[in-house]
Amino acid sequence: MGKNLRQQRRGHGGMTYRSPSHRHVGDIRLPLPSMKDGKIVDIMHAPGRLCPVVKVNFAGENNIMLAAEGVMVGQEVSVDGDGSIAAGNVMPLANIPEGTLVFNIEGRPGDGGKYVKAAGSSATIVTKGERVVMLMPSGDFKNFDSRCRATVGIVAGGGHGEKPFGKSGNKFHAYRSRSKAYFKVKGIAMNPVDHPHGGGGHPHVGKPSTVSRNAPPGRKVGRLSPQKKKKGKR
Repeated sequence: MGKNLRQQRRGHGGMTYRSPSHRHVGDIRLPLPSMKDGKIVDIMHAPGRLCPVVKVNFAGENNIMLAAEGVMVGQEVSVDGDGSIAAGNVMPLANIPEGTLVFNIEGRPGDGGKYVKAAGSSATIVTKGERVVMLMPSGDFKNFDSRCRATVGIVAGGGHGEKPFGKSGNKFHAYRSRSKAYFKVKGIAMNPVDHPHGGGGHPHVGKPSTVSRNAPPGRKVGRLSPQKKKKGKR
């Protein structure tokens, strides 16, 4: 009996791609603009993330945020404050000077932060005007609304890649916390009922590996055929 392909199973839940949400620390987003000043009360490990998170107390109300590199317990955090450029402060892009490193940037004003959230990453403000131009970690330039907010600094946990896992079990649990498959079996190593590349006397595809863009999901594996060249108007 054939099985669904990995790209078909992903997103449908089940034991393979079930996220252990009971271990997660909660909703991690930028605090509301009404929260002015707070204090970091704890730095916590967040399963499913490569960076630590901080618990900030705003007048009796706790909010969980991504930790900036260099922050510590007891540090004051300002939200939309007087413009002090310090790691961990949350400010609108219009109030942050050019050349400043920021992370957890809102895609639209008030969405809580959508961009640059991986450990050790940051974006740079290039120019400001009606739209703010940001140099993203990928090297691309992206425009943002000047009312969008971001956290000043670099995401903590940038040296995670230098620490060895030590044993295979540690890597298995790390991938499981992120709802990712720890190992991947090649399609050519499977049987014909399990994958379009399976079967044969020895590991090889056995047929052209390019597939049509109109192929059904179970057949769309390997390399997608290129789009047809569009003829320009003369």
